[in-house]
Amino acid sequence: MPLVALCLSLLLTAGCSLPRGAALSSEILAEKHREHPSFQVVSVSRDNINVLGEWPVTGWKGSYNWINAQRGPQSPLIRTGDLLHLVIWDSQENSLLISTGTKQAKLDSLAVSTKGEVFIPYLGAVQVRNMTPDAAREKIQAALEPIVPSAQVQLSLQAGLRNSVDLVGGVSRPGTYPLPDRNYTIVSLLAQGGGISANLRNPVVRLNRGNSSYEIRAERLMSEPQLNTTLRGDDKIVVEEDQRFFTALGATGREELVYFEREHITAMEALSTIGGLSDGRANLKSVLILRDYPAKALHKNTAGPTQEQVIFTFDLTSADGLFAARKFGINPQDTVFATEAVVTSARTVLGLIGSVVGVSNAVNNISN
Repeated sequence: MPLVALCLSLLLTAGCSLPRGAALSSEILAEKHREHPSFQVVSVSRDNINVLGEWPVTGWKGSYNWINAQRGPQSPLIRTGDLLHLVIWDSQENSLLISTGTKQAKLDSLAVSTKGEVFIPYLGAVQVRNMTPDAAREKIQAALEPIVPSAQVQLSLQAGLRNSVDLVGGVSRPGTYPLPDRNYTIVSLLAQGGGISANLRNPVVRLNRGNSSYEIRAERLMSEPQLNTTLRGDDKIVVEEDQRFFTALGATGREELVYFEREHITAMEALSTIGGLSDGRANLKSVLILRDYPAKALHKNTAGPTQEQVIFTFDLTSADGLFAARKFGINPQDTVFATEAVVTSARTVLGLIGSVVGVSNAVNNISN
């Protein structure tokens, strides 16, 4: 059996170099024992899970920022850029404003200037900005009384850009929508735009107002009435997919980018999302979370990360590790890495040995 002995010797010698799908934990974590390790290793347990939860957030700001609903008056306010349409009625003969043979004068498309004024013949510039249409009508009619004592004024408002909102995308009918009043809500706008597109994955609603930006998950916005915020002129709303993700690698059910399906995901939920760990391959004693911290987040003491690259380790064979994984939050751009069990490589070697032995026995039987 010299051939079998030679093959066994070669296989045992090369066993550690056989190809496999994931690294061994000893290979990854060996660096922590060096005098100057290039990354920090933190074993996660119930004893330190609360402290780790206070470490700086990475990958995003940590929570969505939104404005609660604030009910406003039903009437709109006149803004710069709006158009006023006036109809002035006067029954007197020889009226200054009314032509002979008619009882009314129409003044269409009076643009509200940057100063908040509209120009009306015989009155000049009249300040109307930030007034309701009813208040502006009464002001104009009162100003006309010395000139046309019997005049009556009708006023209608056409909203301009500063009294409208832009629904940019993520709905069936994007476009510019005028505000019918100061109590117009974002859910009403989304409905008017045809609703959020059904093909968007985990949609997020973003509101841009001036130099500020607010966002919220669409599911939460629709389910909590107190979040149905009122809109202001010149608001811009866009609905888009949640772009936050983590990476799954190693001996996991899936190796890919995994997008967040909710605002917060724990390590245990992340493992469930990717289909769990690979049976027979994964090392349950060493599931890793890889994370990068910015230099400004580093601490010299134990109150936070001491190096920019940190590996969090979990032992899922113990109750302590399982409970810790249920509370440890995954950050966007984390990597969930399942190391490979040593027994997997051993099984591969033994399988190859068995094949060689089988071939050798067959050769011997033929020769005999």
